[in-house]
This record gives sequence, C-alpha cells and structure tokens, in this order.
Amino acid sequence: MGTFFDLRTTAKRFRFVAVAEALSWLGLLVGMGFKYAGPHNEVGVQIFGPIHGAVFVLFVAVAIGTAVRLRWGRWTTVLALLASIPPFGTLIFEQWAVRTGRLAELSSADESVALAS
Repeated sequence: MGTFFDLRTTAKRFRFVAVAEALSWLGLLVGMGFKYAGPHNEVGVQIFGPIHGAVFVLFVAVAIGTAVRLRWGRWTTVLALLASIPPFGTLIFEQWAVRTGRLAELSSADESVALAS
C-alpha cells in the first residue's frame, strides 16, 4: 500500500488522482442516495459535491499533463478525459492504460510483480 502514495512519477500521480476521482464519485453517489432515496438529508451532497468538483478538475489537469509527458495520442487523451464523466470511469481507463502500456512504468512494474509471483 505504501507504493500507492508514492507520487514521484507522472504515471503514479495519474493513478492516484484517478482513484481519488472515483472515490469522490462514490461519496457523491452515497450523498445523493441519502438526499433522494433515504432520509432526504442534503449534507452528503453538500460535502461531496464540492470535493468531487475539485477532484474532477484536478483529474482533468493531471490527465492533460500526463498526456503531454507520456506523449499520448489524441484518442487516448480524449478517452482519458471522457472517462472522468461516468462514475468509476477513471478506474476503468487507468486499468486499460496500464494493460496497453500507456502508463508504461506501471505496466512494466505490474509485469515484474506478476513474473516474481
């Protein structure tokens, strides 16, 4: 778990922010559940709405920075940005990017861990 908080590289920062964006979505969805389906309490939305908004903007900035630094093509960059819209899309994109080598350092690290097992 210690490597998750290691933000020294572009790919690791991207992974961290992608997970944070998904968790902020989860918080917002739970808050919306309490607002509309539960006890009709808006506190969850009032808390997680701004948090999700800030993390969403951070994800967009980090995705663009990652695209530039890792020299992603136009379509990969567009997919990364579109992944921020549906809930948990950033997690799906991040896994795809690792699997296809677009987050190369994480891809090679995952392969070396798999080979060592």
